[in-house]
Amino acid sequence: MGRTRQRDEDAPHARLSDGTIARVVPSPYTSGFELMVGDTPQSHVDLDDPTHLHFEYVARMGAVIDQLRMPGQPLTAVHLGAGALTIPRYIAHTRPGSRQQVIELEPALWDLVREHLPLPRGAAIRVRIGDARDGIHRLPESMAGAVDLLVCDVYAGAQTPAHLTTVEFYRTAAALLAADGVLLVNVADGAGLGFARQQVATVRAVLEHVIVLAEVQTLKGRRFGNLVVAASAAALPTQWLPRLMAAGPHPAKVAQGREIDDFAGTLAPVTDATARPSPRPNTSLFGR
Repeated sequence: MGRTRQRDEDAPHARLSDGTIARVVPSPYTSGFELMVGDTPQSHVDLDDPTHLHFEYVARMGAVIDQLRMPGQPLTAVHLGAGALTIPRYIAHTRPGSRQQVIELEPALWDLVREHLPLPRGAAIRVRIGDARDGIHRLPESMAGAVDLLVCDVYAGAQTPAHLTTVEFYRTAAALLAADGVLLVNVADGAGLGFARQQVATVRAVLEHVIVLAEVQTLKGRRFGNLVVAASAAALPTQWLPRLMAAGPHPAKVAQGREIDDFAGTLAPVTDATARPSPRPNTSLFGR
């Protein structure tokens, strides 16, 4: 632990608007680097291999993205929350020619990432600074109804801000999507999955077709973890996902159809009047 602390202290860093320190550190587990925000590992990036999606929930997002349109076909994508731009890098590598817009609240974080984890040359990725919900309205008008993929992965520390969890927010976001466009949301929750269940009910109030991808024990509400919610106005391309999820590295599951009905139950959608941030994980969860 002493070596890790010394390494983190010496690592490139920036102070964010709330006083939290963001750092770029070598990954202690695998090749590449991690973007740490406070004590939370927010992103992993392998500059030599953009297809290396180390975090499991990110790999599940990648599995969904791989099913969109034809393999290798360029996408129009919007990302709410930049982190270290793991998914935009993945798309730029696997689908050359894709047009991508990223909205990030913290200019200091983006400056840190841009300097120490530079984007590949030729990647058509534009980063805009501002609040994710407000930033949607500042995107080019031509993007309305033309976005193939919208990724919501916004965290203040280890929590999703309340105003990015509501039916009003998801309606605004969904207006960007093409007829078969897909929304991907990273939802973190713990025992009982009360927050995640309500998020599924909220997303489903906006987009008819919804699936949830997660590690089996997380999906059962037995431990804190990340669930990926995928949603669209059109049927989702799920035929290969169960096999991909079961392959590991840890067994995962795709919940769909009746399972989603049972998962959301009779919960009412979250509104701007009732919204709350996602649960804060136990401080030991990200122990290094």
